[in-house]
Amino acid sequence: MRKLFALILPLLLLLFEIGTPLSYSSGICLTPCRAQENPQSTEKNAASAQTDTLSLSAPSAILMEASTGTILYDKDSSMELAPASVTKVMSMLLIFEALSSGNIQLTDEVMVSDHAAGMGGSQVFLEPGEIQTTETLLKCISIASANDAVVAMAEYISGSEEAFVQKMNEKAASLGMNHTHFVNCCGLDDPQHYTSAGDIAIMSRELITRYPQVFDYCGIWQEDITHTTAKGSFPFTLSNTNRLLKQYPYATGLKTGSTSQAKFCLSATAQKDGMTLIAVVMAAENSKLRFADATKLLEYGFSTTSLYEDKTDGETYDIPVKKGTSDAVTARCESNFRYLSSSGENLSAVEKRVELPENIAAPIDKGETVGQISYYLGERNLGSVPLTASEKIAKAAFPHYYQKLLLQLFLAADPS
Repeated sequence: MRKLFALILPLLLLLFEIGTPLSYSSGICLTPCRAQENPQSTEKNAASAQTDTLSLSAPSAILMEASTGTILYDKDSSMELAPASVTKVMSMLLIFEALSSGNIQLTDEVMVSDHAAGMGGSQVFLEPGEIQTTETLLKCISIASANDAVVAMAEYISGSEEAFVQKMNEKAASLGMNHTHFVNCCGLDDPQHYTSAGDIAIMSRELITRYPQVFDYCGIWQEDITHTTAKGSFPFTLSNTNRLLKQYPYATGLKTGSTSQAKFCLSATAQKDGMTLIAVVMAAENSKLRFADATKLLEYGFSTTSLYEDKTDGETYDIPVKKGTSDAVTARCESNFRYLSSSGENLSAVEKRVELPENIAAPIDKGETVGQISYYLGERNLGSVPLTASEKIAKAAFPHYYQKLLLQLFLAADPS
């Protein structure tokens, strides 16, 4: 027994030897890959200097890359103007939030009120007491820009249009839409109902990145619905108000709007080569000009900008742990990496480096940054994404080492 203790004691002392984790090294150098934009990069790319290069007719416009939020072009985008039915971008955002949370379902039946049926403006002629599903009303809003349908949904979600509009303003504030105030959910003219091209881009980005299923609705060109009222059932054809879907090959949505005060407005989305752009045009003199301006913006963005993406979300790496209750910790990447280039640089030689310590000492908290993935073009760092610990690992105490050592001795003595 004394011989066994004499054997164990030095080993235990060795295990408890005090050490420090090694510093980060260049780690594993993986093969060159397509890089991504740093997610925190949302700076304007000399937008003010580009104001006159496209000769836009509209007094206010903006072009944004959706995944990074980078502004590629800006023309007085903070100007507060009437948005007309582009207001419905925010209404649709709240509808999709309610669907996502489970508060409403696409199959829910919604009864149309007198207030909703009497909205006027662009409408699908819903009648008081008529019942339509949430999905049908969503199609009426996104395809035909129906005021009666959006008010019916507002009342269904919040009890009244006023309560829904309060949620719209609260959401606008939370998104940093500092030039926006909503009075209604459909976009009818009111002196106190305004927003800006920049704010429309913000809420459009929020809608399409969080709920890309919106494209399943706003991309529909035509679809029939059925009115069922006391007068009987009859079909009604929804026709999309966004002519850009037919005029521009990469168009995907999103929302048009026009009134006498707002003139002609548009939040246009398009996708090409894996990159999604948002072009907002406000107060164009006619419909043709708003689509022409949007096309100029989108063509400018696609011709001058490239997006490279490395889908690192979910990648994991193991790091050895010293003096912990586990021998290794899993380092996990929780986000993708994007790099948006507008300088025409060749990114095919971008180098991806997984930078990890050779080991790390316990204790380690879950979510603690334990490494990073960095991207380089030559000597220039394009950005990085962190690697965080997937679990908590406590510092090992004497009983842990004693139990572990006894187990090792038992296994070594087992002839099997």
